[in-house]
Amino acid sequence: MTTTKFPREISLLPLRSGVLLPGSTMSMPVGRKRSVALVERAEVGAIVGVAIQRDPDDDDPSRADLHDIGTFARVTRVQRVRDGSTYRVVLEGLGRFSLGDVLQTDPYLRVAVTPLADVTGDELEAGVLAEEIRGHLRSLAAETNPQLSELIDSVKDPGLLADRIVSGLDVDRTREIEMLHTLDVVKRLRLCIELIGEAKARFELKQKIGEQVRRELGKDQREAMLRQQLRAIQKELGESDEAGGEMAALRKKLEEAGPLPEEADKLVQRELRRLESLNPQAPDANVTRNYLEWISDLPWNNRAEVSLDVEAVAKKLDEDHFGLDKVKQRILEHLAVTKLSGSARGSILCLVGPPGVGKTSLGQSIADATGRPFIRVALGGVRDEAEIRGHRRTYVGALPGRLITALRKVKVKNPIILLDEVDKLTQGWMGSPEAALLELLDPEQNKTFTDHYLELPFDMSEVMFIATANSLEPLSAPLRDRLEIIELSGYTTDEKRHIARGHLVPRKLGEHALDEESLRITDDALDAMIRDYTREAGVRQLTREITKLCRSLALETVRGLAGKTPQVVIDAPDLAKYLGKVRFFNEVAERTAVAGVATGLAWTPVGGDILFIETSKMPGKGALQITGQLGEVMQESAKAALTFVRSNADVLGVDVGALERHDVHIHVPAGAVPKDGPSAGVTMFTALTSLFTGRKVRSDTAMTGEVTLRGRVLPVGGIKEKVIAAHRAGIKRVILPGKNVRDVEDIPENVRDALEILFADDMLEVLASALEPVASGAAALGGAVVGVAS
Repeated sequence: MTTTKFPREISLLPLRSGVLLPGSTMSMPVGRKRSVALVERAEVGAIVGVAIQRDPDDDDPSRADLHDIGTFARVTRVQRVRDGSTYRVVLEGLGRFSLGDVLQTDPYLRVAVTPLADVTGDELEAGVLAEEIRGHLRSLAAETNPQLSELIDSVKDPGLLADRIVSGLDVDRTREIEMLHTLDVVKRLRLCIELIGEAKARFELKQKIGEQVRRELGKDQREAMLRQQLRAIQKELGESDEAGGEMAALRKKLEEAGPLPEEADKLVQRELRRLESLNPQAPDANVTRNYLEWISDLPWNNRAEVSLDVEAVAKKLDEDHFGLDKVKQRILEHLAVTKLSGSARGSILCLVGPPGVGKTSLGQSIADATGRPFIRVALGGVRDEAEIRGHRRTYVGALPGRLITALRKVKVKNPIILLDEVDKLTQGWMGSPEAALLELLDPEQNKTFTDHYLELPFDMSEVMFIATANSLEPLSAPLRDRLEIIELSGYTTDEKRHIARGHLVPRKLGEHALDEESLRITDDALDAMIRDYTREAGVRQLTREITKLCRSLALETVRGLAGKTPQVVIDAPDLAKYLGKVRFFNEVAERTAVAGVATGLAWTPVGGDILFIETSKMPGKGALQITGQLGEVMQESAKAALTFVRSNADVLGVDVGALERHDVHIHVPAGAVPKDGPSAGVTMFTALTSLFTGRKVRSDTAMTGEVTLRGRVLPVGGIKEKVIAAHRAGIKRVILPGKNVRDVEDIPENVRDALEILFADDMLEVLASALEPVASGAAALGGAVVGVAS
């Protein structure tokens, strides 16, 4: 390309956007003052310069604001716009120039320029590249812009061919400026090939996306058309349009349920399409609609805000419940781990203890302290597996299980669910509900808990499960393995008094609309109420007795003069007036006043208790009779105790002839109550020894432990509950197996301080501690040296 035809000084038109390449044509608006002045003086066919601004927003660019290389352009058309102050100009690019100094700024820019010629370089390579470009043009012209095909034969110059092609492509402004600044023809051709490839890839991607959009739009339009036709058909059939409104409301409800898991979303869309195709009056339509409503009501993404303030939670737990330190410690540990790890994973606790110790109310207290919603699921007497996992939708009236129903009620996926009385589950012909709990209570599996009704996995891993039970014996080993068991023993007299004073009395006064100053119960009265009117591990019966007091006070208030509330102070002697006669007596001293009776300690699902082992002898042939509805293990303990007495008669100071001439009868009172277990062996042996030696068992002493034929005392369980029961019954001394010394630390400190706790490893040590001293001048037990283990 020659440069002699271009002037060295030229009027300049700055471009805000766009790039004018040689060989191309551009239509551009002109509105700035200097540019309008230039256009008004320029005639069609005049040569002007075009330079690109570095900043398109600059209204008055200087030389430094313009790129160094511009384009000679011929004015081919000038058109005034309707407003009269602006023009539209069509320019044809002719060649490149290097921008020099500014010669004039008013009324328009004039600058010095130096025409730039193309750097030809290797003409052979340039020709090959030009042919390569023409090959690309032939394939691209048919797909994108048919006008490009005209360039194949009309342009012979390789450099100009590259300029014209790039000007026809939709490329970035930066790449166009790069093209303008490239003087080397070979480099320009290579850049042109690169830009053609990018344009082709962009076109193919755009075409692919466009096809997807058209397909989706077509699908939506088809569905809309079909729905419109369906509504028209329903209208002709006289069917109400209420179904359409219900469908819209159901769709909106499902959308508000939040983004569902992928599997759930696919199933919902399938069921929605099925529901739309059904007659609204058809039975299947009602079943499907109920199913979708259940899905929309579940908290797929809703969570309660959990309080992680450990101190505040600890304070709340202490306010609501006295004692129960292990449970409170475990809850605080769970919150601490959650706070440190940021994990929302729940936990699975099992509170085991006698009735009335606050297991159920503790769940509500934990919920209040942590800010989680609380819901109780009663499992007592449940014998159908479908109660846990739901019924399949093939059954008429099918519903989800109790757990999914509970989540629907609380509307969050991280509540506290109390599985109450989990040990009362029973197994029927319809399956085992206990087995259905295995998946739910397994931290590794409950993330995908599947209810039979939903047939969808639901994440239960954020739920905090608290199970309650009176005994672990009915639970299967796999279920026990999934539970973190926390044992709650019965309350001591001091603890019951504290609970009554701080919780029960104020609450019952409020329930009976009585002022707290109306009733004052002295500590002696509370102790007497606990000792003489209740015999329990918890405080449920004590609550009923306090309720009875409040009812009596309410009656006196109504009958009182001028309706004034009387000020009542109740002391121990006043209890008979309000609560009636004493129900329980201290029978220990009375029962053990004769030889052959010993006081034992027993564990029951409702807490510890004391029991009496009574023995009697009568003329006979050495036979043994056992009554009191004893189990096999307890009967074997009785036989083992008698065998030890016979085999060690000399050491024990028992007349062997008396054993052979008398039959022995062992009886455990409360014959209507079944009893079993090995821990009464020590008590039976002591009672038999007392019977045949004539030495009474100390009335202030109770004992527990399993005994062997060799006289060894073996450890037993339930020590805490048994010792608390002994303290509650007025016992002063307790004999325990030596290997149970480690269990003493679980006993409340005030109970330990009130009792003398003795340890024995063999039966001679037990006898030395349990039997009353030998009368003066009598022989000791066979001359044996007997001590008490410390």
